[in-house]
Amino acid sequence: MKKITPYKTGMLVLALLVLFVSCKKDFLNRPPEDAITDGNYYTSTERMMAATAVLYNLVWFEYNDMPSYGIGDGRAGMMTTGGSFIPEDIRFTSTPVDRSVEQAWRSFFNIIGQSNTIRYGVETYASEAIPENMKTYAIAECRFMRGMAYYYLVQTFGAVPVIESNTALLTDTSLSRNTIPSVWRFAIRDLRFAAENLPATPYKPGRITKWSAEGMLAKAYLAYAGVMSNNSGTRVQQFLDSAAYFAKDVIQNSGATLMSDYKDLFLTRNNNNSESLFALQWQFNNPAQYGTQNDVQAFLAFESNTITGFGDGWGGDVGASKHVLEMYENGDKRRKATWFYPGEYYDWFRWKPNGGDVQNMIVPNRDVDASGGNNRAWVKKYIVGGPWDNNGEITFMGTGMNTYILRLADVYLAYAEAVLGNNASTNDGLALSSFNSIRARAGLNSVSSITWDALFKERWLELAMEGQAWYDLVRLYYYNKTKAFDIIKAQNRGDYYLVPNSNTNATAWTINARTDYYVTAVSDANFWLPIPAEELTKAPNLNKPPVEYP
Repeated sequence: MKKITPYKTGMLVLALLVLFVSCKKDFLNRPPEDAITDGNYYTSTERMMAATAVLYNLVWFEYNDMPSYGIGDGRAGMMTTGGSFIPEDIRFTSTPVDRSVEQAWRSFFNIIGQSNTIRYGVETYASEAIPENMKTYAIAECRFMRGMAYYYLVQTFGAVPVIESNTALLTDTSLSRNTIPSVWRFAIRDLRFAAENLPATPYKPGRITKWSAEGMLAKAYLAYAGVMSNNSGTRVQQFLDSAAYFAKDVIQNSGATLMSDYKDLFLTRNNNNSESLFALQWQFNNPAQYGTQNDVQAFLAFESNTITGFGDGWGGDVGASKHVLEMYENGDKRRKATWFYPGEYYDWFRWKPNGGDVQNMIVPNRDVDASGGNNRAWVKKYIVGGPWDNNGEITFMGTGMNTYILRLADVYLAYAEAVLGNNASTNDGLALSSFNSIRARAGLNSVSSITWDALFKERWLELAMEGQAWYDLVRLYYYNKTKAFDIIKAQNRGDYYLVPNSNTNATAWTINARTDYYVTAVSDANFWLPIPAEELTKAPNLNKPPVEYP
């Protein structure tokens, strides 16, 4: 089988590599390696849609592997660490050679490269026998995924190069970064194309629709409203209105509904549920291709064997920050679905302690010293357990649990943020009903008005460990960097003891500080992640000031 010769620059390698393999799963069936570069491949709708299926998992793997939570949550102040796992993210000390930095950059540019390649293949080679509406669907999927990659890139690295065509890239010797506003405009163009050309119902479960694109447009316009404010302290109303428009359309017309029980969102049997608008689609075990599985459980489960049934489960050194634990109200059901507390009993999550029988979990209390408590609230969200509760579909470093990129609750909160806008508070009817439906599911009381602080807190607790918190801070930074910096500096990301009132069936806990850790130095200079060192070596123009993209 022929191979594509990779370009020498690391980023361009990722823009040009083809990573397709065969598999047996429904919409995840993929063409053989290099097939999408063959003009004879696109002979049917099924083959064409198999090509775009890779955009739902493999190209996202390196981002999902660690950066999704290391950057998306750890960098934001959601997590703490003993120092052996992702300390650079959590302690705000990232360098150009850190794993999360390199993985995020590679993954996002891989998404861009694959999207460009498949789009070119469809536009150039697709058979006349394929219906035009399906060709448009496939192209819109490519445009959506490319827009998503830039949505993340610009909020992670700041100014980055826009790559619209892989072919043009081969002859471009002056690749430069593009300005933050122009990268946002490019991403929004892609997402608008997707919204205008994707159908209202998916080709198959898990595929994106116009509602996926409109939901992401709402979030993109929220950010862009701040970008275009020149850090004035308020956001541009025109773009807030656009955000509200798209979010409202999703809320009122998509047919999506909240899952009734928050914890059920994170069970493998509920993949592609009524609340999911865009999620990465993983396979628990594809021996022909590493990188199509969700391996997050392997890194975040606090123990091996007992939780996963295999030798993975290396997350005992990380957990919730003291800062985020102190944000929860009494009775918030989301906390138990997000963080493991010592001594807590789960009648809906089972494990296999000490090699014994499968049983409901009582979270162990390690009694780390005389304080009598754990020094972590370990991660629960996306920890789905062993084969015994997942239809046998768990393996070493592999689950089939979808990764949410956008769900309806996020759109509810985006709408509330858009109509709140530059005001001190809002009592808009749809904003309140949406906001309160989220709180009701969490077991909390309704509110009669929404402020920015209340909305920010609700987003953090609703979407904790879903890779969203950092981007909430970026969105704030765009129009009020002082407030963003102050929030980061006020977070205690250090160690603490979490002491239960009982080692079995605990109902109350005391959080005692142990070793405080605050990010004392945050500025424009270190707010963005650095470009990977290897990229700067091979593409020195990336060191130059960014330029506008047309």
